[in-house]
Amino acid sequence: MGYATHYWVMLVYTCFVVALVAGMIGVSHFLGQRHMKRATSEPFESGIVTVGYARFRLPVQFYLIAMFFVIFDLEAAYLYAWATAVHAAGWTGYVVITVFILALLAALVYLWRAGALEWGPRPRPLARARGR
Repeated sequence: MGYATHYWVMLVYTCFVVALVAGMIGVSHFLGQRHMKRATSEPFESGIVTVGYARFRLPVQFYLIAMFFVIFDLEAAYLYAWATAVHAAGWTGYVVITVFILALLAALVYLWRAGALEWGPRPRPLARARGR
């Protein structure tokens, strides 16, 4: 196969994908419902009637937990990659991964002491009585 043949294969594949998507959208348009009722525009959640309003504000702690999850999920990905190459990495790889884990633990301890993992309201220090 020549170099230009690869472009033709990619072009044919792209045309096939575009035709498939257009065909699926067209068939759903022609076979779909034509009426607009009140229930048609409402979200459908597996037959459960929706209650309340879906756009409410979440506390900041939810976003902090999400960030912690992403950070430690990436840590797990790096650890899995290191574990597959532990024999090839040798002692240098062991030292590097140890420093990596210690840096993450130091960040976790810092966030813990800063109060980033506390969900409740922060206690306020008692005001001293004046005149004592």
